[in-house]
Amino acid sequence: MALRCALYRRPLSGRVRGFCSPAEKRTALYDFHASNGGKFVDFAGWQMPALYGSFTPLQSVTHTRQHASLFDVSHMLQWELRGRDSAQCLESLCTTDVQGLANERGTLSVLTNEQGGIIDDFIINRISDDCIYVVSNAGNADKVIAHVKPVFDDFAKSGKDVSFSLKDGFALVALQGPQSAAILEEAGAFNLSNVSFMGGFDATLFGVNGCRVTRCGYTGEDGFEISVPSQHVVALSERLLAASGGDAVKLAGLAARDTLRLEAGLCLHGSDIDDSTSPVEAGLAFVIGKKRRESWSFPGGPIIRDQLKNKPSRQRVGFMSTGPVARAGSDILDDSGSKIGHVTSGAPSPSLGKNIAMGYVASTHAAAGTAVKLQVRQRLVDSAVTKMPFVPARYYIAKK
Repeated sequence: MALRCALYRRPLSGRVRGFCSPAEKRTALYDFHASNGGKFVDFAGWQMPALYGSFTPLQSVTHTRQHASLFDVSHMLQWELRGRDSAQCLESLCTTDVQGLANERGTLSVLTNEQGGIIDDFIINRISDDCIYVVSNAGNADKVIAHVKPVFDDFAKSGKDVSFSLKDGFALVALQGPQSAAILEEAGAFNLSNVSFMGGFDATLFGVNGCRVTRCGYTGEDGFEISVPSQHVVALSERLLAASGGDAVKLAGLAARDTLRLEAGLCLHGSDIDDSTSPVEAGLAFVIGKKRRESWSFPGGPIIRDQLKNKPSRQRVGFMSTGPVARAGSDILDDSGSKIGHVTSGAPSPSLGKNIAMGYVASTHAAAGTAVKLQVRQRLVDSAVTKMPFVPARYYIAKK
């Protein structure tokens, strides 16, 4: 069985348990995936399920939007900073006003280099005054550790109260979709009506202690990421799948997750953003905290400030089309046939019944409604710059 997914940019054959090399990494849910019909692909050195059995990625996307799906995201890098100076230390590397984050609140942020490029995008959760929990991308794990650990070590040597540690021994699953809150309330026997998007808390779920829950995810839907001790993640996953009579939650793989995040207008590092892309170019200026804009005292701050003031030469935008799908690498042309940019992600959208894509164009052509043509092999496909997200976000905000 083969599928084509924008995330991988090539046909992928589903490979079942027993066909991976010893060098390939497996999450604590690997055998669980295999027993549930998981078809595996290599992603960032990990054997991860792309889909399950005959349930197609398009069906999985629809189920997530209408009900709820469970994703294994244990390949992501989980780490912690501890100590009263943790927030100050993290601010030396990222764009967020970490010291201004309230306890049990999280936010999307980016690590930047001296050129203003994005080393990685990650989620920061301030658990308490002296504890910060971070989830960053699997594909950048080694690079991020090599980048941040020496900085934190130097802060500690200078007398600052900070220590860095990986959350080894913890898996990570994402429960996403409109029924996810009701299911999690069943799992924990608590009320989530006061927990807004990016809120977090410690929990016992279906009797499993030591879980860390954050109301977030990468689908555009209401949902939760759950950090759970690895030895209990199979039991927890089985209980979540059986919740609400066993019909609400289905397993979903990377192929569905990639389409869901594209429909939500969210970036994939290594495809839509990278070390040479600034937050301003990527349409992520919101990750630069208001207080941080007073000093611009983070790597690449002056360059990013100038881009905000004068507009960058290129911008990330969205596109809709019919016909053949414009995938990563497709050229974007103006009406005269001149190249003005390229596509970074593209896929059919089951939620919209059209093809969607994102990419970078010259800022002179970035206004919504601007007519463009997408080069798909030997064919020119008519399209226009489209506002993102393609599918409206359904993040939950508690009523005051």
